[in-house]
Amino acid sequence: MSPRSPGAPSRRRGATPRRRPSGVDWRRFDRWLDRLVTVAVITALLVGGAALIVSLVLRA
Repeated sequence: MSPRSPGAPSRRRGATPRRRPSGVDWRRFDRWLDRLVTVAVITALLVGGAALIVSLVLRA
């Protein structure tokens, strides 16, 4: 049972409000870092594949 009377309005409603942390938003930074690493890996694979193809064509 609640210690309040049945007609009294509740002071707390819903979840505890979250405060926005001041400073750097690390989730956004992490997302951009993931994209940057993905682009770097794809670029390295393309350059390596092109170098392999060129070396095989020039050797033949």
